[in-house]
Amino acid sequence: MAMSFDQYMRDTIQPMRDELTSIGFQELKTPEEVENTLPTAKGTALVVVNSVCGCAAGQCRPGVAQALQGEIKPDHLFTVFAGQDKEATAKAREYFAPYPPSSPSIALMKDGELVHFIERHGVEDRSAGEIAEELKEAFDRFCRQ
Repeated sequence: MAMSFDQYMRDTIQPMRDELTSIGFQELKTPEEVENTLPTAKGTALVVVNSVCGCAAGQCRPGVAQALQGEIKPDHLFTVFAGQDKEATAKAREYFAPYPPSSPSIALMKDGELVHFIERHGVEDRSAGEIAEELKEAFDRFCRQ
């Protein structure tokens, strides 16, 4: 039996999802999950808008993983997948105003409010290490108790 295109895409994308869930990220796949989670998350929350693009693989996900190796980390880790969980991603982006939709992107929230944001153009031309350093500085600033 031939594999459907949807199944092929799910199988192709699963490792990209696993790269974040394996290090503790919770996937938010529906707008309701986003609505019930982001605005009420106490403390700090890192939200990664994941995507299939090369900069997500080469810089974004590895940079996030490196940043989380540090001593200071956010209280919560969430991810939405642009192009796959479209409604959840659109709902998450409502919390990232005034920034326009961008994927991949990385948001740091504190008590439901956006405090730091890295847009796609802040990912594309930088190394994973540079992204990790920016995130560690943001964690140091916003995630200390």
